[in-house]
Amino acid sequence: MRPPFSAIEPHASGLLDVGDGNRIYWETSGNPAGRPVLAVHGGPGGGGHRGARKQFDPNVFRIVLFDQRGCGESLPHASDPRVDMAHNTTEHLLADMERLREHLVIERWVLYGGSWGCTLILAYAERHPERVIGIVLVGVTMARPQEIDWLYGGLRLLLPIEWERFRSEAPAAYRGGNLVEGYRQLMEHQDPAVRERAAREWCAWEDAVIAHETLGAPGQYSAKLDAARLAFVRICTHYFAHAAWLDDDRLLRDAHQLAGIPGILIHGRLDLSAPVRTAWELAQAWPDAELRIIDDSGHTGSPAMVASIYDAVARFAD
Repeated sequence: MRPPFSAIEPHASGLLDVGDGNRIYWETSGNPAGRPVLAVHGGPGGGGHRGARKQFDPNVFRIVLFDQRGCGESLPHASDPRVDMAHNTTEHLLADMERLREHLVIERWVLYGGSWGCTLILAYAERHPERVIGIVLVGVTMARPQEIDWLYGGLRLLLPIEWERFRSEAPAAYRGGNLVEGYRQLMEHQDPAVRERAAREWCAWEDAVIAHETLGAPGQYSAKLDAARLAFVRICTHYFAHAAWLDDDRLLRDAHQLAGIPGILIHGRLDLSAPVRTAWELAQAWPDAELRIIDDSGHTGSPAMVASIYDAVARFAD
């Protein structure tokens, strides 16, 4: 496995005003004259991590990171219950990405991301294919209702004890149905203790789903600090309760917009959060995409997946 590139610090950063009272954190590192690559974080609401810098050769790439609305270092922070979530939707995030590209005077860029980041990248690339050089997706998701239903309901078949705990913490009216909406309502509760308990239980379920991933990063959700955990769960429930404001199968249906854009889809066979079928369906609809299934990896990766990511990124170095 190729080791990660050396830790580097950004040579430029800032808060970009994207409207509605929101400012998103952005930074650039690596070669200022290099090939632009945008790292799109998962979650939604999982901002604040800077490890993606190490995925790219800093001599070759101009590495752009940003925190999506409400999380990481972006302002205002969704952990504050006074923050209005009405201005935090997929449409807002797509507009933010395009505004960031224009702010940084980038003509075209490579897009890299995992999990929710895959969904956002696909939506952006299908809308702005002329702005995309190539795409690397890891742990492919498209935020379809069937995927959300599987993660927060269907998995009870494999994790009945953990799911029953997750279900029992939802409001009584939602225990027999839409748990995501139930948790969304808890995250909007006026009592901070209610919000904090809901965030802990949501993350406990997320960790139960990846507990078998000993080669990856089990326990990562509950390890989030208080404010980051509150923002993460509030944003997740907000997006998933609304199916990310994407028509069912829209990203798959519009995959023809990606024609001519090379893509590499990297997915763990042991991924319970997002079964490999989603990545396979996308590869069938996107002829310019190569699907790589990593046998020993789940959603949080493995050494073999890391090696595949380095190789995929290197494909776009020239």
